[in-house]
Amino acid sequence: MHAWLFATLGGVLVGLAAVLLMGSLGRVAGISGIAAGLVSGVSPGDRAWRVSFLLGLVAAPVALWWWPGTRVGVPQVGWPWMLAAGLLVGVGTRLGRGCTSGHGVCGVARLSPRSMVATVVFMLTAMATVFVVRHIIGGLPA
Repeated sequence: MHAWLFATLGGVLVGLAAVLLMGSLGRVAGISGIAAGLVSGVSPGDRAWRVSFLLGLVAAPVALWWWPGTRVGVPQVGWPWMLAAGLLVGVGTRLGRGCTSGHGVCGVARLSPRSMVATVVFMLTAMATVFVVRHIIGGLPA
């Protein structure tokens, strides 16, 4: 299967999940908020949908990993780089008061000015990071 098809299906599923979560529970599908709410000790009824949502996030790429002909889930860098990236993303979501899914998918769809600004900042930062890593540093070691 072609990479563009997986990307398209993934985008459709992300949008569908966001709409279903907002329509059924009135909640924004912001992953950092979902995870933070789970860790901070929420009620059992609130815990169930959060765990289900996060398990779905893990189950989809694991299922694709076993799909013939795909390379989904194969790390491109070593564990130290992935750990550093994860920590930076965590710090960024706290500073930005939300993540790309909460701001970029849900907030922009709701025409939230704060989310539109946050999404522009996310995108510009990502572009600058890719430029620096690829063209100035010369890539990341494995």
